Amino acid sequence: MLALTVLLAAITATASATNLFVSSYAGNITTLSLTEHKGLFSLEKVFFNGGCAPSPSWLTLDRGRGTLYCLDEGLPVPNGSLSSYLIRPDGSLTQVERADTLNGPVSGVLYGDASGERAIALAHYGGSALSSWHLGTNGTGSFSFNQNIIFTLPHPGPNAARQEAPHEHQAIIDPTGQFILVPDLGADLVRVYSYSSTTDQLMAHDPLSVAPGSGPRHAAFYNPYGIACQNCTTFLYVVAELANTVTAFAVTYPQAGGLAFEEVYSTSVYGNFPLPAGNAAAEIAVSPDNRFLIISNRNNTSFSLPNPDRRNSTRIPSDSLATFALNCDGSLAFRQLWPAGGSYPRHFSMNSHGDLVAVGLQQSSSVVVLARDVATGLIGNAVAEVEVEGQVTCVVWDE
Repeated sequence: MLALTVLLAAITATASATNLFVSSYAGNITTLSLTEHKGLFSLEKVFFNGGCAPSPSWLTLDRGRGTLYCLDEGLPVPNGSLSSYLIRPDGSLTQVERADTLNGPVSGVLYGDASGERAIALAHYGGSALSSWHLGTNGTGSFSFNQNIIFTLPHPGPNAARQEAPHEHQAIIDPTGQFILVPDLGADLVRVYSYSSTTDQLMAHDPLSVAPGSGPRHAAFYNPYGIACQNCTTFLYVVAELANTVTAFAVTYPQAGGLAFEEVYSTSVYGNFPLPAGNAAAEIAVSPDNRFLIISNRNNTSFSLPNPDRRNSTRIPSDSLATFALNCDGSLAFRQLWPAGGSYPRHFSMNSHGDLVAVGLQQSSSVVVLARDVATGLIGNAVAEVEVEGQVTCVVWDE
């Protein structure tokens, strides 16, 4: 008995666990526990957290305050919603507040003073809008409405079926923390906003116009010498869902205010490979070491994978992840096209070290964790996988 106790203690001491939060259209936020022991991984569902139904679409983590914000797209109802949760040490969530929003929030970003007044900006795909919400300063998860900004189009875009209205698809913050950028798939714009330090009100600047009909979905910033570098060229990479391109823009900060953009590079999201018919680019992210760019591609089934059930010889179709090396002039060098682990990788995120990629597979209703070589940037085989009820929309690491 003593030997068994010592053995269990040794296993506990050498194993490490990390929580991930996953949203899905089933109406839940699922807490996953990823455990690693001597190079072997296990991914398990440990908590189901409600209150963000019916259509959770995005999770924004405020690590410094132990708070998680869930955006509900509200697909079958007139309104969306915003909910806040306190994160408990065991990974469970306690809902604090919930409020109705304009329809279709699909992305949210924190802005403001990290140690004081903060706010969250929401991009509304279905509602053709941008909204902002005051966040409490005491870390309790409280919030209150601040502002709605609603957009219109004088006429449909080149892709009339998808560009019949403005469709704000993401909200991100620039490396200085002063500007919020919002790719608008319907209007072929990346909208630019600054904000008031006293009211958190968003103030519009001249937007970035992208190729007509390209449909900008998501974007990511890159500074080749590090985010804190002074007088270094910053680049913005915009992934277009309809054109399936990734375009680099050099970003400058004019004294008159706002941002200025110069296109410096553009390429296919499939790199050197032929683009499959029906492909729909989705997520984009820069690696934690600031050396590589990863893009997820949906609806291409470029790969097939062995069935996890060894008794079943039917192979599993898989969409793809594309990896590019980042060059200091803003150009990209294609490195790899790799299976995403299943169907429709709507979202993915890397852990802080960059050696693991968690992929949210919408149509496969699962989360797959892929190994990643930090030195080469190449993604490898799955180390863990778990099914999640409903169509997965977002997965974030709680680190």
